[in-house]
Amino acid sequence: MLPESREIGSEFHWDPGLLGGVEHNLPGRLFATGCGAMTALLRRLNRPGRLHVPSFFCMGVAEALSALMPVAWYHHRPDGHGPRLATLEARPGDIVLAQNLFGRETGEVWRDWITAHPDITVIEDHSHDPFGPWATTSISPYAVASLRKTLPVPDGGLLWSPQGLDVPVPFGPPAEGSHLKLAAMVLKAAWLNGSPVPKDAFRAQQQQGEHILLGSEAPPSAFTAAVLPALDIDAIRTASTRNARALEVLLDAADHPRATLLAPPGAWARGAAPFRVQLLCTDEPARNDLLRHLAGHGVYAPVHWRQGSFRSDDDEAAALAARVLTVPVDHRCEPVDVHRVAAVLTAGRVVVS
Repeated sequence: MLPESREIGSEFHWDPGLLGGVEHNLPGRLFATGCGAMTALLRRLNRPGRLHVPSFFCMGVAEALSALMPVAWYHHRPDGHGPRLATLEARPGDIVLAQNLFGRETGEVWRDWITAHPDITVIEDHSHDPFGPWATTSISPYAVASLRKTLPVPDGGLLWSPQGLDVPVPFGPPAEGSHLKLAAMVLKAAWLNGSPVPKDAFRAQQQQGEHILLGSEAPPSAFTAAVLPALDIDAIRTASTRNARALEVLLDAADHPRATLLAPPGAWARGAAPFRVQLLCTDEPARNDLLRHLAGHGVYAPVHWRQGSFRSDDDEAAALAARVLTVPVDHRCEPVDVHRVAAVLTAGRVVVS
């Protein structure tokens, strides 16, 4: 039996030890969610054309945005080759949504495209590495990042304009979901420290809060607005990168055909912080088996992203979405945790090559 700790992955808990470091001056405006920030921006821009969305993307966000603009898809798959810009048929009046998928891209192809198409509005999504080299040197008209994907805050969607254009302001009071999620983060921290806090209780608060929060155009909670500038973001990014690299090296040395590393070890831009580690299974049942195997050992791996009734027109991207899972080795993991995840993945004939 492999040694177990409480859990790896799942939602962040609140850790005051992450405060400190160099204070970051956040550009633009903070919303409760990245989706809400994009919704507010699309409503402000009020363009007559189509919204071009990458074919491997969060379908929930794409569906929400489709209520404001007709969606067209261009091919962008998690295969290391970047977007297929030949499939991007954008015209003046359209808006293009670009993404730094899993924090592994340099953005050079988009810099060239933006320079060559000054009459088309581009919104870059930097949710997987909000403070990486592409995000901080962007030349895009607009950029957005859902900060709660990589930082231990209950909410937070950052919207800014690298070109210095005006951006909309959030609407109304902070969302109630933010407060529920913060309560869940605090209770989870107590649970991790051994306090007799029922896990089901804070999980229910987290899930209810997330449901209420989805797509919110509200401002962030006062908590998020206060702690974001004080978070040691550099330390968080460094730890996440170290853990992703360590797991990739461990898994690259293993042998088994059921799942492979989606990208070669170290396949990310210089200075970037990769968004965890992605595995590619042979098919969807194998992916679901691996998810259950991990959860059975306290490792909770998210899926990026399921394509159901709302899906792209790129069959290959949809097929990849059914086979990919993300291994949650982030800043919370110590070296012993990374080795434990590797051991879980290489036990019981579930090994990656």
